[in-house]
Amino acid sequence: MLNSNLLRKLDMQDLMVFIAVYEQSSVTDVSEALFVSQSTVSYCLKKLRTSFEDELFINTRTGMRPTYKASSMYGHVQKILESINLCHAGASVFDPTQQAVTFNICAPEYFEQLVLPRLLKRFDFDDLPVMVNMHKFETDVPAEELRDGSLDLVISFGPNFHRHHTDLKSRMLLEDDLVCVFDKRATPLEPRLSLQAFTERRHVFPTPWTSTTNMVDGWLARQAQKRQIVARSNSYSAALKMITGTDFILTLPRRIQRLLTNEAVFNHCEAPNGLPGFTLDMQWSQQVDQDSANVWLREQVIKVCSELEAA
Repeated sequence: MLNSNLLRKLDMQDLMVFIAVYEQSSVTDVSEALFVSQSTVSYCLKKLRTSFEDELFINTRTGMRPTYKASSMYGHVQKILESINLCHAGASVFDPTQQAVTFNICAPEYFEQLVLPRLLKRFDFDDLPVMVNMHKFETDVPAEELRDGSLDLVISFGPNFHRHHTDLKSRMLLEDDLVCVFDKRATPLEPRLSLQAFTERRHVFPTPWTSTTNMVDGWLARQAQKRQIVARSNSYSAALKMITGTDFILTLPRRIQRLLTNEAVFNHCEAPNGLPGFTLDMQWSQQVDQDSANVWLREQVIKVCSELEAA
């Protein structure tokens, strides 16, 4: 529904005039570009000004200068016209049963261990010709690869671990927290480690992405604390092997601990009070926000993560 009855008087031509005046700054140029008279352009501007209760464009020596409100409206009006064009075009709907497709996803190991197996089982159960190419998450969100279509989705940890890109769309998929895992013979007596006990033990660190900082050490630094890392591992499974037969600590996401640890070999306890949890987030390009294949893929990922949250 519309916020004001004044908006009901607008039509597509008014919006086209708005975009054209914003981009060309000249009533004369706009009338020529849209093949309408200058009086028609002026009439459309009058309707726009009345409907939005703002001057919108100010006549100066250098042309029609947009007001602050017009500048803030420009992107929204563009999207309205783009959406109308999409409705008219009747874009084809992606049908995974009718065509083979390959999706490229950049994600940390957490996604590969927890989400991807369930996703592939869905595709296999429905006998869908869908292939997924995984790309390792490096230092930061590969925004350019999303923009140029090399990647369909990027999965990353949040909140605020990586630089924010205003032109990318995003959605939180699930939340998780961290627990401390030990060789069963070296398990501490207390159900939750104190901060002192946590920093006194030596740690194996599985690196979820290529970075000098991470969620654990960033939190410790804010407490004016640090831990001793004896090894950095490229995978959760390798890190578990490294702590076997030692008194080392391995800090793992709770869902990964439940998935990968053998209760006959490993035990766990709660992390120190205050150690924050994290989110798993999904990002994609605005250019494919309405692309039916990308929409379908995002829906499948969201369904799997919803199942994990409910479990």
